[in-house]
Amino acid sequence: MDIILWLIVFVTFILGFAGIIYPVVPSVLMFWVGFLVYNFFIGDELSWMFWVIAAALTIVALISDVAANSYFVKKFGGSKRGEWAAIIGAIIGMFVYPPFGVLFVPFIFVFAVEFIQIKDMNKALKASVGSFLAFISSAIFDVIIYIFLIIFFLLDVFLY
Repeated sequence: MDIILWLIVFVTFILGFAGIIYPVVPSVLMFWVGFLVYNFFIGDELSWMFWVIAAALTIVALISDVAANSYFVKKFGGSKRGEWAAIIGAIIGMFVYPPFGVLFVPFIFVFAVEFIQIKDMNKALKASVGSFLAFISSAIFDVIIYIFLIIFFLLDVFLY
């Protein structure tokens, strides 16, 4: 039975990483499912320090996704409407030609919104590049956070 439960933990971690590319999969939630399966069905309880670190990293990951979008679109000359277009585009992009829709739909949405507002193709393109960089940087940051989550989990499981 333990092998099946460990397999579930492993699969939830893989799904967590897959959620970076396929945002319809709730990445960080998948890691928490794995942690909870271990905690309640496999081994001893995870330490309170693990739960504090996991909660903090989860909050950082969630905030960083939105913050990166806002930061990069603004930094590249986008407007508040452009920021919203990137967010809406990412949501719609999950369902349009995954995983590439998450990259291209926000890019197109930001470009369209910015071009309609300012009528300058170069500035609209620059803001669109910002939305693309936001996704890339957020994905890289998420991978780092998720690796730390797994490291802390494994340390807690095997050392304490």
